[in-house]
Amino acid sequence: MKPPSSLRRAPRCRSCLITLSFLVFVGFLYGEDFACVLRQPFQRLRTQPDVPAAAALEHLHPEKLTRGGVFAVEKEDDAARPFAVGSTPRGCDVFAGRWVYDEESRPQYDEGECPYIQPQLTCQEHGRPDRGFQHWRWQPHGCSLPSFNATFMLEMLRGKRMLFVGDSLNRGQFVSMVCLLHRVIPEHAKSMETFDSLTVFTAKVRTSRCPEMTRKLALFSTALHRYISSCRTALGGNPFSSSRTVRRPPWFQEYNATVEFYWAPFLVESNSDDAIVHRITDRIVRAGSIKKHARHWKGADIIVFNTYLWWMTGVPMKILRGSFSGDMKDITRMETEDAFKMALRSMVRWVEKSMDPAKTRVFFATMSPSHEQSTEWGGEPGGNCYNQTSPIEDPSYWGIGSSKGIMRVIGDVFRRSKVPISVLNITQLSEYRKDAHTQIYKKQWNPLTPEQLANPRSYADCVHWCLPGLQDTWNELLYAQLFFP
Repeated sequence: MKPPSSLRRAPRCRSCLITLSFLVFVGFLYGEDFACVLRQPFQRLRTQPDVPAAAALEHLHPEKLTRGGVFAVEKEDDAARPFAVGSTPRGCDVFAGRWVYDEESRPQYDEGECPYIQPQLTCQEHGRPDRGFQHWRWQPHGCSLPSFNATFMLEMLRGKRMLFVGDSLNRGQFVSMVCLLHRVIPEHAKSMETFDSLTVFTAKVRTSRCPEMTRKLALFSTALHRYISSCRTALGGNPFSSSRTVRRPPWFQEYNATVEFYWAPFLVESNSDDAIVHRITDRIVRAGSIKKHARHWKGADIIVFNTYLWWMTGVPMKILRGSFSGDMKDITRMETEDAFKMALRSMVRWVEKSMDPAKTRVFFATMSPSHEQSTEWGGEPGGNCYNQTSPIEDPSYWGIGSSKGIMRVIGDVFRRSKVPISVLNITQLSEYRKDAHTQIYKKQWNPLTPEQLANPRSYADCVHWCLPGLQDTWNELLYAQLFFP
């Protein structure tokens, strides 16, 4: 007996329904852009101004230092690196460019939308009157950064562990990453927990009904978004002009992924390792001791290291040759650059021994600059970052707070690494952003004195950055280097 015709047609109809639903989704997400795509073959292409080849390649040449003294450490085919799905055009240095004011696509989230920002970084909540600092977008010379796609990144991080290791500036980048990602995760499927020095943001797990379709759709969505952005650029428009966020379709389920931060301001063991009580004037680091911290890093698939600010005491560093649990009598002094090199070498040795370059990625973020003296950029004497509302326009600007000697140490140590370590050269582009610091608009842990209240410049924080803000750009660069090296 033959089955009823309606039953025979059911699988075919179900397939048609799925196809139709997908086309509706794509049309809804990108419908406003298809006209641009269809017009492209009939328009004369317009490209961004060319940059001299020597200037474009300056940061990439292994024997030539940048303004700060760092080159890109490239030891294998970029396209073959773990997590890579594409590549940056040859000759494009994403760290060399300019800041472009963009009210349409920046900021990528509102301060009030991200509950994970610490009160030290919530500038709007603490009374900052201007918002212009949130609207600046980094534009590399002669090319563009790929648009940050949170859904795609979470899909690539499914079952993975991403770890930021370092000081409070790296913690700010960690929080920025969480803010960029959490919007596409349902409320019930995410959490933030702290375990001593380790803070863990979890995108919780639930079995996907169709994981392969999820992965392919995420890749397709990203590829289509990149193509449409290039179409807009070719037509002379802003590749980032769409304010529409990528909506989370119903077949995307939760992710078994974590984004974490581990407090280790020197990377090696020190007397400043307490994640809460660490304001110690007499700083001491233990020579070559990284195991105490590194046991918490095992199993990470992506690690982003940073260390700098805590080394800059203005005096030689104290180096402990014994244990912090002993009598601590064997202490010597070492020049800052030599002590910094010692710590960096310890980190590299651990990476060489513990990280599989075929499956994992390691990044190192260069120094985050401060803006303590306004005379450096032509401002009034006695000023600093307080009340600054626009970036520095001089492309050659380099503040005295950023050590070129330390940058050379970074280049020297990583040049000798046996495994690839990708340098996030955030220093120069951040040098321009005197406007993006938290200034006085943050939680003050100690009561302000009458003298401070009378002179806000005296207690302005010109080290840390408001969120949303500059550190979101750091993560856009990380995104580009991770997936499109």
